[in-house]
Amino acid sequence: MQQMRKTSVEKNLTQGNVVKQLILFALPFMLSNLIQTLYNVADMLIVGKYAGTAGISGVNIGGQVTFILTNIIIGLTTGGTVIIGQYLGSGDRKGMKETISTLLTFLLISGITFTIIMLILSDEVLRLLQTPKESYQQARDYLDVTLLGTIFIFGYNAFAAILRGLGDSKRPLIFVTIACVTNIFLDILFVGPLGMAARGAAIATVISQAVSMILCIIYLKRSDFEFDFKLTSFKFYKERFKMIMQVGIPISIQNVIVNFSFLVLTSIANGMGVAASAAVGVVGKYNGFAILPAIAVSSSVSAMVAQNMGAGEVERAKKTFYTGFTLAFSVTFVVFIFTQMFPEKILSIFDDDPEMIAAGVEYIRTFSFDYIIVPATFCLNGLITGAGHTLISSICGILSSIGFRIPIAILFGLTLQKGLWGLGLAAPVASLASGLILFGYYVSGKWKRSRVVKHEEKDYESTGALNSI
Repeated sequence: MQQMRKTSVEKNLTQGNVVKQLILFALPFMLSNLIQTLYNVADMLIVGKYAGTAGISGVNIGGQVTFILTNIIIGLTTGGTVIIGQYLGSGDRKGMKETISTLLTFLLISGITFTIIMLILSDEVLRLLQTPKESYQQARDYLDVTLLGTIFIFGYNAFAAILRGLGDSKRPLIFVTIACVTNIFLDILFVGPLGMAARGAAIATVISQAVSMILCIIYLKRSDFEFDFKLTSFKFYKERFKMIMQVGIPISIQNVIVNFSFLVLTSIANGMGVAASAAVGVVGKYNGFAILPAIAVSSSVSAMVAQNMGAGEVERAKKTFYTGFTLAFSVTFVVFIFTQMFPEKILSIFDDDPEMIAAGVEYIRTFSFDYIIVPATFCLNGLITGAGHTLISSICGILSSIGFRIPIAILFGLTLQKGLWGLGLAAPVASLASGLILFGYYVSGKWKRSRVVKHEEKDYESTGALNSI
């Protein structure tokens, strides 16, 4: 094993009390996700105040398209977190440095490419989503502007993933907090006094995303970081890229298909009218808050498991999963009860339109059952992902989306004409199906074999490029 040289941005997650470490890692992660979720919610609240229901619908539809792009990158960067974490746990600094360089180089090129392609296709995408006529221009304005900020979305998520792979979840929280305050201030300015509606909200979002990325770069440059951001440092290592793709692409595919399935739900709701479209958008924003604890704990489980699997601490990885599930469920169960008791009050925070509220209550009644299922599903996924078995995670996500979420939405929402009640039922059914598949894989014990460190060892031994890990 190579000699460890701990830098100022690293934290060892393979030692100490598991419960304490997971909570200390997960809380900043949860707050970061909470604040990031405020980006689109701030857009929706402020646009709703000044541009009405059509503005809310436009921001929701345009935001969902960019959210899919974001999740493609989150998949790849999550793969980066796992690989970097396992290399850090095993002491392979060369592998870690080359992985960081390859990841950043690839995402820079991808960000530019995605921006150009999506700007060309934005009109077609909005038409495929059956965007209501009343909100089409707002959706188009919001989408086109946010697409111009794709490089900032890619950049921030890459740097945040690297920091978390190194065991640091606090710095991303600080940076995204500053960015969110900037976003809200600019939202009020652009949408209110300047009357720019959805376009103004999009401009505010892009600027704030740029702020968060730049802050990450400044911090990393001032730290003893493995990457110095010089042009000559953007290097591409074929074997590292292969590993990033092997671990990251399954997560990206899963994210895209899962979010595509929710776009299908949005498309079905769009066909029910602007009130239904706005209701699904509002519930979607609330849902972003409701499942934040499960998402944050799951991602924290993944980061901790990665380092522990790299260090060969399988039992500690298992204990991390148990702790994560208990923590996530204790929070989301309370959220479920609250949602069932006060749906009208929750929805009225976003918009006071009686038709939207009535439609939203119908939708959230069944959708919210997802909150008592996702802690187990997400934390199982975090364990298996942290071990590098992302193909299994991807298969579960795809099967639950294509095999359950979309068919249930079509069957109950359209065929049986249960409306938004039937549409909402699709989410918990899909989560349950995914959880059962993941639990079967967990019981099999196959996840205990690391797919990153051991796999790299075989590849490099065959080429003579690496003697030991």
